[in-house]
Amino acid sequence: MHVIELQQVLPEVFAGNDRITSDVWHRQLAFQKGQKYLVEAASGTGKSSLCSFIYGYRKDYQGILSFDGENIRNISVSRWVEIRKRSLSMLFQELRLFEELTAWENVQLKNNLTGYKKRSEIRQWFEELGIADKWDRKVGQMSFGQQQRVAFIRSLCQPFDFIFLDEPISHLDDGNGRCMARILTEEAARQGAGIIVTSIGKHLELAYDRVLSL
Repeated sequence: MHVIELQQVLPEVFAGNDRITSDVWHRQLAFQKGQKYLVEAASGTGKSSLCSFIYGYRKDYQGILSFDGENIRNISVSRWVEIRKRSLSMLFQELRLFEELTAWENVQLKNNLTGYKKRSEIRQWFEELGIADKWDRKVGQMSFGQQQRVAFIRSLCQPFDFIFLDEPISHLDDGNGRCMARILTEEAARQGAGIIVTSIGKHLELAYDRVLSL
């Protein structure tokens, strides 16, 4: 996948609102592989909806959203499985971790599907992000900031052309934020992938190619 294109896309809930001012909604916009994007937004402007639309999780929008020129509404369930396994990674704001499983078990679920990372590589990320001692801790017993780091590591356990991160450091200190930015930059560069980060204020410090206002 090389281009994600939005053509006059608008959440249905915003239909009829003529006062929307946005670099994303109701515009012609293309996210290019290999580029870094920051989508800045106020709460309630639809940033999480944007992620869900692109991930194919929700379809309550107007306009056309396409991958390399193909309308994603035409993509079959089986192809979505492969896209989410090989081309598109997502770190949702609400994380979507299994609280009854340990940190390692949550990451292992993804990695078993893709076979992408060695256990030693994952262990190293746990070390670098300061959660090595939480490896066998149930996620439900961890702080939200610790859970964010687990979900981040899980999102890297697959090949991807684009990775979306919805408010990935809202509960992290600056040191862990910088560490996450470094790991993300290295992994995306290795794959020549695009990065799209959303934020309502605090955001990953990356060398963004474009900053968009939602």
